[in-house]
Amino acid sequence: MTGAAPAAIAGDVAGAARAAFERVRSRPGVREVEVFVAAGASHLARLSYTSHIPSSGVEEPKSVESRGLGIRAVFDGPDGPLVGFGSEAGDLTPDAAERALARARAAAVADPEFVSLPRPRGRPPAGRDDPRPAPLDDAELVRAGWRMVTGALRAFLAAAPVGDEEALRRLGLVVGGDVRVLQDRIAVVSTHMPEVQTDASTVVSASVTALVEAWGSTGSGWATGTRLEHLTDEAAVEAVRRALAGAGGERVAPGDYTVVFGPQPVADLLDNLVLPALTASAFYASATPFLGRLGRRVAVPALTLADDAAAPGLAGSRAVTCEGLPTGRTDLVRDGMLVGCLSNWYQTQRLLRDPGLAAKLGAGGPAAEAALAPRNGFRSGPGGRRFDTPPGIAASNVVLTGADAVGRDELIRRVGHGLYVGRIWYTYPINGLAAGDFTCTVVGDSYVIRDGRLAAPLRPNTVRIDDNVVRLLDRIVGFGRDLKGTVVWGADAVAYVPEIAVAGVPVGAIGAAGEAPPV
Repeated sequence: MTGAAPAAIAGDVAGAARAAFERVRSRPGVREVEVFVAAGASHLARLSYTSHIPSSGVEEPKSVESRGLGIRAVFDGPDGPLVGFGSEAGDLTPDAAERALARARAAAVADPEFVSLPRPRGRPPAGRDDPRPAPLDDAELVRAGWRMVTGALRAFLAAAPVGDEEALRRLGLVVGGDVRVLQDRIAVVSTHMPEVQTDASTVVSASVTALVEAWGSTGSGWATGTRLEHLTDEAAVEAVRRALAGAGGERVAPGDYTVVFGPQPVADLLDNLVLPALTASAFYASATPFLGRLGRRVAVPALTLADDAAAPGLAGSRAVTCEGLPTGRTDLVRDGMLVGCLSNWYQTQRLLRDPGLAAKLGAGGPAAEAALAPRNGFRSGPGGRRFDTPPGIAASNVVLTGADAVGRDELIRRVGHGLYVGRIWYTYPINGLAAGDFTCTVVGDSYVIRDGRLAAPLRPNTVRIDDNVVRLLDRIVGFGRDLKGTVVWGADAVAYVPEIAVAGVPVGAIGAAGEAPPV
């Protein structure tokens, strides 16, 4: 990475898309064609501080850049149209488009459910600021990393009984994680939308884990945004405070508990269980626990869940999809009622034409068309929007809110006795997505709630939650007021979610060698 804007980001993706489209649109046998150009860069500064072992504090920054183009094309075939996709990496010239088209032609197959490439659906939202990625250099990224490390140290020294530098070494403070900046620019143009659509984005995130080795306690913190200079040390301070609060954790007996889920668990449950079940493809395949329930209650009446790619200032915002269609707000659950799905053009068209539409979705006609608006056709990947894959379905900014929300202390006070779960992992469906059953393990930042307060830390990796997501959504008894932007591992979206309290959550104990279970 250099001090200038990375070449992949600064390149003229719109001009490349236009030139490629003009080259391939009239090739023999081509009925329809779509050109998608993406250029992106991922910049990373990894945190690596240990108080008792020589360390660099912040490692040298790493960058990965990519650019290329992808072509979807519909070709004449002996028995009807054939649909194919091809891509070319590292080259945005018209000659690269020719090679990508040849790959698409070689890979083309008949798809009886294909209707057409995307057709116009309104205009992109007006008034959106130009999100062109700003130049980024090594020094700026390193400074952001050091803000995290120094913030963690200040928080630790202010709160921990270390006494002197030698005592600090004996306790063993470890700060890990990273500061990441993901930048991309895209352009898309097609037969039915011959005006080039462009978009760009910058997503800034910090993920910090603090460990106090002498106490065996850990804590985590997260932050998201769109500008690196606005990133504070909040995530690091939060991680250290949680690590200090987690010393001497307790085990709890298995049973049903009222659980307050923190923002990270809420985001993890949404990303792994709820959002995949609220896609048009899941309804088409009858692979969702919400099958046939459009217009019916699927959660407590206080809950509203939406995906809003056009929300100004949020980290996951986009002006257009990777199909060139305008983004916008898609209400998924409104006041507990299922009202919409995440979809792209292809999945919307084939589900609307499915003879089983009413049974699968729960409605047909205008209600189904409104619920299946294709606002989420993105080509998502770990390095940003990808040029080497056709559009899938991905969320952007997931926003969950609840009526009668209260502050954190009041939410815990109302629970009275139960658990606060601050971090989970290994969250996945069991018995298939349609069953709604899931499992996850509580790994840190968690506490036992007694008499309406956080009474003691919960020992990490000692309890597992096995529940059903449909039943969980129906047992929510309270919402926190504050929404926390959270990115969970491997997720496409940024989740803006509160703490939520759920009654009757089944919690099972995880045994440990040489340790007697609680009674």
